[in-house]
Amino acid sequence: MRLASKKIIQLVSNDFEDLELWYPVLRLREEGATVHIVGKEAGVKYIGKYGVPIESEYAFTDINPSEYDAILVPGGWSPDLLRRFDEVLHMIRVMNEQQKPIGQICHAGWVLISAKILTGIKVTSTPGIKDDMENAGATWLDEPVVVDGNIISSRRPPDLPDYMREFINVLEKN
Repeated sequence: MRLASKKIIQLVSNDFEDLELWYPVLRLREEGATVHIVGKEAGVKYIGKYGVPIESEYAFTDINPSEYDAILVPGGWSPDLLRRFDEVLHMIRVMNEQQKPIGQICHAGWVLISAKILTGIKVTSTPGIKDDMENAGATWLDEPVVVDGNIISSRRPPDLPDYMREFINVLEKN
């Protein structure tokens, strides 16, 4: 169990891309990590774009990001909702300041944009937000996964194996 001592925040709100949330959660748990599902409220069922539910275990306000080793932002339309919460942006900024792994896939880059942490960073995302990423100061690359320091980014569901391989490698070294 490579990640038995690691604690990870998995952010959630409605309209997440089902695979982009569930695949990382299951993959990390396979490696022994503790993954906490964190939403606006604890004990709420959130529904993915394709109808797959997940229940939050903690509310944003319950979380001290310094007590965690990494954070994951799902794709789908969820990031547009997540970036509206100051608590989420605070978590992202703390993780970035502490150089802890931040995983983002698809539209998840919107949260990092709103946290204002992308200046000078190499990233990828769904091509639909390429301009947003570049306008935030990032260098956008059309690759399955891009690792720049503590930020691990990916494009879309077919890239999930590459994304999680690199996220786990970064987390293991951190």
